[in-house]
Amino acid sequence: MFYDHQQIEKKWQKYWEDNQTYKTSDNTDKPKFYVLDMFPYPSGAGLHVGHPLGYIASDIYARYKRHQGFNVLHPVGYDSFGLPAEQYAIQTGQHPAITTEQNITRYEEQLRKIGFSFDWSREVRTSDASYYKWTQWIFIELFHSWYNKGTDKAEPISSLVKRFEEKGTEGLNANQNDELNFTAEEWKEASEIDKEDILLNYRLAYRAETTVNWCPALGTVLANDEVKDGKSERGGFPVFQKKMMQWSMRISAYSERLLQGLKTLDWPQPLKDSQEYWIGKSQGAQVRFNVEGHDEIVEVFTTRPDTIFGATFMVLAPENPLVETITTAEQKAEVDSYIEETSKKTERDRMADVKNVSGAFTGSYALNPFSGERMPIYISDYVLMGYGTGAVMAVPAHDERDHRFAKKFNLEIKKVVETDEDVQEASFDSKDSVCVNSDFLNGLNYNDAKALIISAIEKRGIGHGTTNYRQRDAIFSRQRYWGEPVPIYYKDGMPYTLPTSALPLELPEVEKYLPTEDGDPPLGNAKTFAWDEANQKVVDTNLIDEKTVFPLELSTMPGWAGSSWYFLRYMDPKNDEVFAKKELSDYWGQVDLYIGGSEHATGHLLYSRFWNMFLKDRGYINQDEPFQKLINQGMILGMSAFVYLVTIKSATKSNVNDKTHWREVEPVQILIDKDKLTSINSLNLENFVRENINELSLDFIPELNFGDVINKVRKLHIDVNLVNSNNQVNVLGLVDWLENYGYGGLDIYFDGEFKLIKNDSDFQYKVDNEVEKMSKSKYNVVNPDDICEEYGADALRLYEMFLGPLEQSKPWNTQGLSGVYGFLKKFWNLYFDGDTFSVSDEEPTKAEYKVLHTLIKKVVYDIENFSFNTSVSSFMIAVNELQKIKCNKRNILEPLAVIISPYAPHICEEVWNLLGYSESIEFEKFPELNEEYLVEDEINYPVSVNGKMKFKISLSAQLSAQEVEVLVLQNEKMKEILAGNTPEKIIVVHKRIINIVI
Repeated sequence: MFYDHQQIEKKWQKYWEDNQTYKTSDNTDKPKFYVLDMFPYPSGAGLHVGHPLGYIASDIYARYKRHQGFNVLHPVGYDSFGLPAEQYAIQTGQHPAITTEQNITRYEEQLRKIGFSFDWSREVRTSDASYYKWTQWIFIELFHSWYNKGTDKAEPISSLVKRFEEKGTEGLNANQNDELNFTAEEWKEASEIDKEDILLNYRLAYRAETTVNWCPALGTVLANDEVKDGKSERGGFPVFQKKMMQWSMRISAYSERLLQGLKTLDWPQPLKDSQEYWIGKSQGAQVRFNVEGHDEIVEVFTTRPDTIFGATFMVLAPENPLVETITTAEQKAEVDSYIEETSKKTERDRMADVKNVSGAFTGSYALNPFSGERMPIYISDYVLMGYGTGAVMAVPAHDERDHRFAKKFNLEIKKVVETDEDVQEASFDSKDSVCVNSDFLNGLNYNDAKALIISAIEKRGIGHGTTNYRQRDAIFSRQRYWGEPVPIYYKDGMPYTLPTSALPLELPEVEKYLPTEDGDPPLGNAKTFAWDEANQKVVDTNLIDEKTVFPLELSTMPGWAGSSWYFLRYMDPKNDEVFAKKELSDYWGQVDLYIGGSEHATGHLLYSRFWNMFLKDRGYINQDEPFQKLINQGMILGMSAFVYLVTIKSATKSNVNDKTHWREVEPVQILIDKDKLTSINSLNLENFVRENINELSLDFIPELNFGDVINKVRKLHIDVNLVNSNNQVNVLGLVDWLENYGYGGLDIYFDGEFKLIKNDSDFQYKVDNEVEKMSKSKYNVVNPDDICEEYGADALRLYEMFLGPLEQSKPWNTQGLSGVYGFLKKFWNLYFDGDTFSVSDEEPTKAEYKVLHTLIKKVVYDIENFSFNTSVSSFMIAVNELQKIKCNKRNILEPLAVIISPYAPHICEEVWNLLGYSESIEFEKFPELNEEYLVEDEINYPVSVNGKMKFKISLSAQLSAQEVEVLVLQNEKMKEILAGNTPEKIIVVHKRIINIVI
């Protein structure tokens, strides 16, 4: 029977949509299972075949859990704010909302074609005001909260105000920007503005001057993961470090909890390690150093206070405020120049660049509080303002980076940890040696020396032992248009939140999406974007001078804001009263299975955990962590196609009135066969070009330089869709493609001899191939729509799983689809006799049951262990075996359809319907394993004599080894071999093999 995948898939996709088959019930009586894919950003390019990999895996698992009787939440939505849509708006003038809507429509169309079991009724979009109303609400809650270290959780800011009224800062143990000290009376006497300024020091969402990644060309702050090699990932524009007033989130308050929480999560270890490193917990001491001739103090955090006697110089971060104060006049020009150069690097670049050493001397000296020695103070980009105090005491004998710095600037290197190594040549870092040249620490091991020096530091009043974290607070402002407006207005320079009744604060219309002439963010172009406090509404911006009308915040939220809590909104997406009803968030709890990319380790995944913990602290949800199990899917790589080109460009000169004039020559472009790269002959090429000058449309003989042709060969990506099954491309087709994409035409084809490319030519060029990341820029993208059209969505789903383990990257090869498509046709034909649907009610044989239950056992194990590729192999084996024995029994083929349906839902829905069922196969109970069918009745023993297999004997599986030994000796073939002799040894490996030595 013909397998019409197009008709079948359209039919069932319509059925699922019309009947809302996958709509999730809020009935909390059933056991739940929450399956989620990482929030997709809808780009204009749409999906390529690499994108659905994780979605297919999560969909299989969601369908499997439905078969097991779970109430499954498997939603979909879009992270629809972001820089790409805004950049497109700047270029074209089209509103980002229009572009975003078009992109989402395209994405949804593609996702539906692949047959995902999403509950489309719960779709959310971060750019919808009904959604970002609650993102703004969470921001307001963060603003009105502080972190109480005593209770180790976030609490309402009102409780902090009450504490100030009663005790001031006495006994306060809070996470804060600066350590403040005041009494209750001083608090009560403070003005409203001063009180608000003090509270900003403690709020979890606060505004302060911060060093940011500033991209002038884009007019906005960028996150670390949006910057690569000092340039913006979007557009490749230069990025600089700059101090700006920015909104920040106090994620640092949660550092320890974020670390401890990792122990409870079933996540890939490399991802946990990445977060642990990013948080960067370290224990040591905070120590204050006096600066010679200044009142300023340099405070450092060090994990090795036991080496303080070996500190011979100090290094400050270029951004450290002390730099301006302590830099001498003689050194100012050098220091300023170095700061300017450093501003072009991101913190991530500075952390990664461990080998290059650079710096500048400030001209000032600090005093070592224990040795009394003068320590020159430098600045260097290897010290970060965001880690510790933005200053380090350098111990070059025992720190590799300090050692390189000391060698470069000829600074003292002093050994204070016992070693036979020459510390003048290389640093020695060990916690197993004892202290030397360290006064009262001499002879002590690391732990004892550390405890003693911290005690001495505290007794002298110059510091204290402490725990530090590398993690900085997360910058929350973006100077962009296409993002969530921050629900803040400013009165007397102080920020105040809008009342929640005024939410959402909607994104206003603007005439242009660029910063204003005054340098304000794009929202500064809005005509109606001011807050009327008296009437509680947004009004005309020109009214700001009125007594009750105040300016609104012009920055928008970052891309990670909406994606930090979207998993909660799916639980109750239409609720306008709360972000999610407590009853429902308690029921759905954590995401049970989360699938997505590892690139979000220190971005989205960290911010989501932070917001989740905060909402738990404030009593809005009950779960500590958002995502219990996480799988990082690998990447489907593209098979890129390359051609090799040489473009010879030059000019011809002529003398007119004793002056040399140069005239540009039309370039000659040559296509070179890969195998002939080393045999191209410059002299022959020159002769060929000169002989065919008219054919090449050159009306004069150019002065072309052919001498270094081979050094100018370009390896150029071309569209893989031009390549045929023989890995060749028609050269005339290539000419058209090159011209369309701005690479120019082709003049010559070299495949051992030079040939002119003419309109009647039919050269076939064999392309070069490489496996690379699938990308539009590499022209190796394969559109899933084309695959669904030719092979079907079920084939696409099976093939992507069949390619290899989910977590690994693997190359795409469209030709491999024919194998899974052939399997689907075999599976389909199990249910037919010719063109007639034919399924028997006859009781299956034990052999047929064995095939089925072998498959059940394997597939259950594979799905629960996410080994989807081996499941597909098992399907193929089972179908082949059933085809061989011509099985058409209902009791085999019905459960077979259920088992395969999570992977290939369309074809299984169709055969289920043909089997006489009117309801979807989706909620049919998954077949149960019966181990009895897997018990062997007989064992076919190979019989080896003196190591060579002679024959096989079939014996009952119930026989003991001794019984097997007796029966094999009675066998006629064995008697012939023995010829009356007695075996020296008989070895029976029970139920496996028989070995006889004679």
